Amino acid sequence: MTPLPPLPKSELEIARLVWDLGQATVRQVADALPSDRKLDFFTVQTYLRRLAAKGYLAVEREGRANVYRPRVRPKRVLKEIVDSFLNQAFQGQAMPLVQHLVEEHRLSEQEIVELKQALDRLSE
Repeated sequence: MTPLPPLPKSELEIARLVWDLGQATVRQVADALPSDRKLDFFTVQTYLRRLAAKGYLAVEREGRANVYRPRVRPKRVLKEIVDSFLNQAFQGQAMPLVQHLVEEHRLSEQEIVELKQALDRLSE
């Protein structure tokens, strides 16, 4: 599996909308943006074209509109983003990142239980 090119935050936002919708036209993606996010039709169209060119989305012509569909699963993209961040910020070491997240971000009781369960599964 060849790595995909990294995504800027703006393109990742648009990719997430397509993943959530399953498939979408430019208009559907533009309409799905949060109300406080002001992107015009042509900017959304540009982001979708870039995502298709980078291999994140497939595009098919249906009538007069292009319909965009995911080519990769969100889990794969998240893995690549986290792996890249881990290598850049923590020299590939996961423990300093985990410590930072645990110490700097308040975990709910449920999250603590889930974290303990995940650690227990690793030690089995």
